[in-house]
Amino acid sequence: MELGPPGGSGPAEPGPRLRGLRGADAAASASSLSRFGAEAGCRASAVAAVLPAGGSGERMGVPTPKQFCPILERPLISYTLQALERVSWIKDIIVAVTRENMETMKGIIQRYQHKRISLVEAGVTRHRSIFNGLKALAEDQPNCRLSKPEVVIIHDAVRPFVEEDVLLKVVTAAQEHGASGAIRPLVSTVISPSADSCLDHSLERARYRASEMPQAFLFDVIYDAYQQCSDYDLEFGTECLHLALKYSHIKAKLVEGSPDLWKVTYKRDLYAAESIIKERISQKVCVVMDTKEDEEHVGHCLEEMLKTELNHVKVTSGQDLQQIILEQCYNFVCVNVMTSDFEETQRLLNMVEESNLSILYPVVVISVHFLDYESVPLGQKMEKVMQIREFAKEAKKRNILLSGLLIYFPQIFFSLL
Repeated sequence: MELGPPGGSGPAEPGPRLRGLRGADAAASASSLSRFGAEAGCRASAVAAVLPAGGSGERMGVPTPKQFCPILERPLISYTLQALERVSWIKDIIVAVTRENMETMKGIIQRYQHKRISLVEAGVTRHRSIFNGLKALAEDQPNCRLSKPEVVIIHDAVRPFVEEDVLLKVVTAAQEHGASGAIRPLVSTVISPSADSCLDHSLERARYRASEMPQAFLFDVIYDAYQQCSDYDLEFGTECLHLALKYSHIKAKLVEGSPDLWKVTYKRDLYAAESIIKERISQKVCVVMDTKEDEEHVGHCLEEMLKTELNHVKVTSGQDLQQIILEQCYNFVCVNVMTSDFEETQRLLNMVEESNLSILYPVVVISVHFLDYESVPLGQKMEKVMQIREFAKEAKKRNILLSGLLIYFPQIFFSLL
């Protein structure tokens, strides 16, 4: 078994988390999360996750296994790991990959600084890969370096948009019922064809649901089930909840999942996933100004204009930058008011680089400068343009996309504000 780098919780996936709940639901989920986290802290590795990632991606029709296909130049599986890493009460994440992709997976863990990841060799089928992951967590295995969890989550490496509230729901249900899984309404009617390819019968769609991921189990329940599995189940089975029912006699609690739980299966799904990621990381813009909010300046006019054009614009002073970065904002408008130099922009770039924020996604920074065209010579104007270009070249090497906006105005404009 290969271990990834140790560490704490990883960065959060852009988009809603528990904030997506409202009112009593949000309070209840937050309370449950806090309680569960406290309980998990009393025991080593109370919750772990297993991700089978040994598929070849035949249905996608590309030579690269779909879990390693790039989205915004980053492998798909990295987004899924990030979604799980953000959940502090998941102590270990076991990824089952084929022997030929082991080094590729190690490289992804290192490049994107994933934490709490352990690697095991995948089996020839999905169920065998999951079984290998469970064995890595079982205390009865020789040379085991992980602690057996109370609850184990099983998730797909190619479902990158799982949210913490869904994970909490299935884990909580598994603690009470022994097994739990996310479900979604059927989109299409399911029919059964006859041997001569004619309609035999159809199912009443309203009575059935699609089984999705994540699923969660008391560890002993699902591990015992896999230990009793027939070779036929391990070779041709696809449903973990069925194994818990068949071998451990546990009826899983079914939890309604969100529309974001869909699985990247076909090539077109890669483009859909890219679109969702782009939308999520563009929903927040941080406007940084080196003036106080109550000071009048033309920069505040820019701020108000952005608010009318964008739904989620958060305005912050330089003192709040660290918190904004921790909240995973990837778009900044840096307004340099007090100085015509790039001091505030340079400070922002340094903080972004130190936070490693741009490792996961491109960070967009627009550096805005106000210059009085009556008092600033033409040569100094051109010097400012060249400075922005040089800054942009260096920033791009760190996955930071820097653009400059020079605004020239008459000094009298200030007196009119």
